[in-house]
Amino acid sequence: MSLAAVVRKDFRDVRRAKLLWFVGGIYTLFAVLFFYVGSTNENPDVLVQLWNMSGLAILFIPLVALVAAYLAIAGERESGSIKYLLSIPNRRSDVVFGKFLSRAALVCGAIVLAFGAGAVLTAALYPALEFATFTRVVALVLYFALAYVAVAVGISAMTATRSRSMAGAIGYFFVFNVLWIQGSAFSVVGALRFVFEDTLGIELAQNTELFVQSLSPATAYLQSLRLAFPDGYRDIPPADPSTPFYLQPEFMLVILAAWIVLPLLAGFLSFRRADIG
Repeated sequence: MSLAAVVRKDFRDVRRAKLLWFVGGIYTLFAVLFFYVGSTNENPDVLVQLWNMSGLAILFIPLVALVAAYLAIAGERESGSIKYLLSIPNRRSDVVFGKFLSRAALVCGAIVLAFGAGAVLTAALYPALEFATFTRVVALVLYFALAYVAVAVGISAMTATRSRSMAGAIGYFFVFNVLWIQGSAFSVVGALRFVFEDTLGIELAQNTELFVQSLSPATAYLQSLRLAFPDGYRDIPPADPSTPFYLQPEFMLVILAAWIVLPLLAGFLSFRRADIG
């Protein structure tokens, strides 16, 4: 069995997951609701609905991706079916990267379905499709989803039981989608301020704080949306040459790429050393 065979088998197994389709279905329902209700305004503007869908992705995409992939490998290790999968034979790299590709295809399919419903309503009810912006928004949401699928598969590859994988996925979501992106004293930036400013007396530069916040995939995704929408829309500032490169929206794509590559690599290295028994 090859990498492609692992992808096909895993896709067939996971596509029946009711919880995944429930969460993805809610995202599609919101898409239909946003685009339909928006069309009833006096001056319907598809950009408003794309903006709403982009913001909603911060909540739903991590949930869809984590639900779809957190048991990708840990579930099979706990049940013992991983022994069969590796005895066919498959390389452990085939298992890790095959699981990622199949779960990514499923999650991306759910996202395309949601935006596809929005595109149909837009073509029927709105004066303009805004095709370029629509395409860029969908591409960024898919890119964001790949980062969370990679994280979930990486966590799953590093854990041997369902409970540990679930704890890892929930912990990751809480840290990087809650603690990391807020500015309170209980956030990561708040902790840095306490260490450097309150304890050591060293003032943190604003650019440093912004960069630390952008290391969250959610924040990086939000910052990258400046690439999708026109300058000035919803107070999106025009490009500023004086902004450091590591705060530019293009660099946010690099951060998201790191969240795709590094968790998968860490998961593979851990899984390669694991004693399956």
